[in-house]
Amino acid sequence: MLKDFLAFLNQYNVVWLAIWLLIGVKVGELVKSLIDNLVTPLILNPILTKLKVKEMSDLSYKWILYGKVLSSLIDFIVVALIVFFVVRYLNINVK
Repeated sequence: MLKDFLAFLNQYNVVWLAIWLLIGVKVGELVKSLIDNLVTPLILNPILTKLKVKEMSDLSYKWILYGKVLSSLIDFIVVALIVFFVVRYLNINVK
């Protein structure tokens, strides 16, 4: 049973998948931190100050929290750009 399990892990590269998953999670956290602590204060701080809001996620109109959506959209765009540049740098042929 243990041999079968080890063969399964080896055959499907489960360990490498777990490692890449952990790296992906950490890259996501890094991008989130960059957006929240670098991009937002530098670029959007004048706008947020004018709107009398401390964080982008606090932006809302009545009950609609559009600030959280904008923050997630910026995170997505940055992650997509990072993935694009990594794939291009490694010259991976994606079809």
